[in-house]
Amino acid sequence: MLETAGAHEEEAKASSQAVPPYSLDHSVGHLLRRAHQRHAALFQDRGAVGGLTSTQFATLLKLAELGRATQNALGRAVALDPATIQGVVARLRDRGLVEVGRDPLDRRTVVLSLAPAGEAVLAEAVAQGRRANEQLLAALSPEERGALIRLLRRLLG
Repeated sequence: MLETAGAHEEEAKASSQAVPPYSLDHSVGHLLRRAHQRHAALFQDRGAVGGLTSTQFATLLKLAELGRATQNALGRAVALDPATIQGVVARLRDRGLVEVGRDPLDRRTVVLSLAPAGEAVLAEAVAQGRRANEQLLAALSPEERGALIRLLRRLLG
């Protein structure tokens, strides 16, 4: 009986050592959120670039890459749900940063493109985004930076 009790105690001790307690300081979600907060603060360091939020910046940047896009396609490309992209596009349109037009092949389809003012604001925001990336990643070697980007992209599927 003593031998069995001792074995159970050893087993319990081993299993408690095998699984470390959950720690906020080692939580992937928490660390990603803190890294995002730091990047956002670095991006906004000189004030909101062109008054853009990070979501508006992402939307303008993706629209510049695509050239022209429907609102739904743009939302999917930026990973925003339809209601959110609708609000983002409306605010960008109201500020004259995005133009709304019709598809020449299907006049029923609304397409979005960057307005000249959007191109100017985006150029400044891209420069600020590069500076924020450099500052955030300054502690990492070029190899570590590449590995981080690869790993984050892999996490996203």
